[in-house]
Order: sequence, then C-alpha cells, then structure tokens
Amino acid sequence: MKPWRIAGINFDHFHMGDLLRQVFEHPQAEIVAVCDEQPERMAGAVANFHLRPEQVFTEVGTCIAQSRPDIVVLCPAASRHGEWVEKVAPHGVHIVMEKPFAASVAEADRMVAAMRGTGKVLAVNWPLVWDAAQQTAHRLIQEGLIGEPLEFQHYGGNRGPLYHGADKIEKEPTAAEKAASWFYSAAQGGGSLLDYMGYGATLGTWHLGAKVPEEVTCAWYGTPGLEVDEHAIAIIRYAHGLSRSETRWGTFTDPWTHQPQPRCGFVIRGSAGTLSCYDYDPVIRVQTHARPEGYEIPADVVQAPHRNPIEHLIHHLETGAPLIGPLTVEISRIGQQIVDTAFHSAREKRTLPLIA
Repeated sequence: MKPWRIAGINFDHFHMGDLLRQVFEHPQAEIVAVCDEQPERMAGAVANFHLRPEQVFTEVGTCIAQSRPDIVVLCPAASRHGEWVEKVAPHGVHIVMEKPFAASVAEADRMVAAMRGTGKVLAVNWPLVWDAAQQTAHRLIQEGLIGEPLEFQHYGGNRGPLYHGADKIEKEPTAAEKAASWFYSAAQGGGSLLDYMGYGATLGTWHLGAKVPEEVTCAWYGTPGLEVDEHAIAIIRYAHGLSRSETRWGTFTDPWTHQPQPRCGFVIRGSAGTLSCYDYDPVIRVQTHARPEGYEIPADVVQAPHRNPIEHLIHHLETGAPLIGPLTVEISRIGQQIVDTAFHSAREKRTLPLIA
C-alpha cells in the first residue's frame, strides 16, 4: 500500500510539531512538505524530521502543487481557520485542523462550505481525545454504566500556552513573547476561553450523546494589561439541567506533569450513576446505585488506530470506519455553538440563547 503523503501548513500553533511527529512515526505516512510564511518557524521541524530544502515552502499554492499531498495538517491561529480551509480545500486534499474548530460558528460554517463538493474529509483534532481516560469514560457511558448521560462538569487549562512548546518541552515566556503571540491577541482569537472551552464543550457534547443546550451564561477575567481572558466559566443550560465548563491559563502546574487543584478533567452525571475522568489519570472513578461508595476502573490501553489523529484519519480513509466523535464537524459544531455563545455572553454580561 502506498504511503499517505502529508504536508504541514501554517505553524501558528506549536502543536504542528506534535502532529508532524505522528506522521513521521506512522509506517504508512510520509511528510512531503512543510509551509509557512515565516521560514524560521519551520526550522525545528526541518531539523527533527530531516526535511530537504525542496520540501520547504513559504507559499501554499506552490507547496501543494509541487508536493502533491493527500492530507494537509493545518495549525493556524484560531481566527484564521476559515481563511486557511478556503485556501487549501480547492486543492482536493483531506484536512486535519488543529483545535479549536474555529473562532465562531459562522467561521466553522465557512469551513464546512469550503469542503462541500470536494469529496474530502475535514477532521478537527482535539488532543485530549487521545487520552486513555477520555476514551475509557466514553466507552463506559456508551455501555450504559451510568444510565443516560445528563450533565458534565469540566475544568481545563494549563500554566499558559507559551510555557511549553512541541513535544511538551517546557520554557518560560517573556513579556515580549506574550505581546507577539496570537494567543494573547483578541483580534486573532486568543484567550483561555477560545483556547480551552472547546475541549469542555466538544468532549462534553460527545459524552452527552450530542445533546444540544438551550442557553449559555459566561463570565471571564483577564489579567490587567492583557487584552484577552485567562479565566472563564460557562454555565450551559439544557432542557434537563445544567452543565459547566471552566477554562484557566495559570493553573498551578500543567496537568500532564502534576495535576493542579482543581484537577483538570471531567465529571459526568448520568441517570444511574456518575464517573470522573481526569486528564491523564490511569483510572476512572465510578459511582452507581449498586455501588454508591464508588470504585475505580483501570483506563483502557489505547491501541492503534485510536492513539492520535494521523493514524485515526488514515484508518478512516482506508476502511470507512467512523471517525471518533469530536473529530467530526457535527460534534465539533455543537461545541462551537456553546463556545461562541459563551464568548458573546461574557462580553455582553448576560445570558444568551444558543447561537444557531
């Protein structure tokens, strides 16, 4: 079977390094090109993956025409997702878009419209999907362990988006780096709400079986001197009750090294029990009517093709097996509706009906 040809385009988000590593390590995939308007941002990838000069581009049309990828990985700033899908989609390639889906529902719909008629797949990568605790929790919910899922409580975040780079290499950002980063630019879709609430809204929607809420109330807080929020809390009202998503830049520790307090992750309440799945935990804690004292279930060992978005998308394209829920535009769009409504609610300081 021929290898899948994959290009990485736009290095705004440092997750591009992680995604290219997944391509590099996949036995049926190869990196055929990288492309960014700022060549220095590609230097790490060029060195890490032994790319040749003729595989490095600064213009997207030339990159795709000469490298002929089957799949393009996109990592632009949140506010430019629509623009970049519209640039790439006419070339007839599958697209993996690094989270979030978009900066607004309108932009998400532009992305879907751009892909319509191409016969190609647009997949949205939410890195937390590949955590064993999340996949195990979803399996247990699907098996009916806690009855009908009705409510999710989510707390998510890290010390800040510039405190780590590709492969989670730690660093200490300077004030100048913050000032120059799109993460801290309101015009480019920065802020903890747009960075992290998509996790709560999208994975929460997945765990709740694609239930759609009615309205959202959100408040946020930003450190003086910054133009974006670093802390946001949304209350999400459904016909059957309330859920919550809280996002935080400035947790005491990063959850992939040491879980902060509050712990990052989810608590799901169902009609017959509850379960908690905290980020990177090796166990799921469950309560049921039969065992109200609670007990632990070891997290599944995640196997191929469910370990990362590259192998998962390739498996989908080769076999027709369904994409895992959050990667689909259907689940991600509901999550985007929640995030978009939360953003406007926080800005207007009032409860708003779900944006259609």
